[in-house]
Amino acid sequence: MSVRLPNTQTKIAPHSLRSVVLCLLVASVLLAGCTTRNLSPPPMDPDPMDREEYVIGVRDIILISVWRDAELSVRVPVRSDGQISVPLLDDVQAEGFTALELKEVLTREWSEFVTAPDVTVMIAEMNSKAVSVMGAVARNTRIPLVGELRVLEAIALVGGFTTFADRSDVRVVRRSENGVEAEYRFDYNAYIKGRAPGTNIVLHNGDTIIVPD
Repeated sequence: MSVRLPNTQTKIAPHSLRSVVLCLLVASVLLAGCTTRNLSPPPMDPDPMDREEYVIGVRDIILISVWRDAELSVRVPVRSDGQISVPLLDDVQAEGFTALELKEVLTREWSEFVTAPDVTVMIAEMNSKAVSVMGAVARNTRIPLVGELRVLEAIALVGGFTTFADRSDVRVVRRSENGVEAEYRFDYNAYIKGRAPGTNIVLHNGDTIIVPD
């Protein structure tokens, strides 16, 4: 006599299958959220008394004036190798120096050709320090960092938000000198209503502002 064994395969009803798929999707979203970079609290504004002197960088424009010597007075760009070209001296290192330090270098070097040169060095254009703005704004571009610049001012300089910009989740990504990244959130809607003081932070050279849509 043969015995029919029961079918051990379990059939899943269509509605149960949909529930399983939905659970898996939710779990994947939650897992993805867990891997997002942690937000940092907004940094404090720099103390005006602690501001460092401007350091010359590549793409800056330098204005050099020598009193009563028009031939030595020039307006020159800092090349990609960090040097500038000046009369009598040819190439001189400029990147990494302050205006006062570069003045001392030029005064010392020109003293071999000119008696007591009276040199003045000014930064005509500060092009080496900049921040980037990208995403749902009128123009994705790089903004020269001249003086103190905050998040809201930078967004205004590129033409403001687009129609579908998510103004409540603007991010500022900052990389430190040792390569560590920090990410700050700027909620425009909360800020203009006075609910997010301190989030319109002062920008640093190399910061990237990202506006999602």
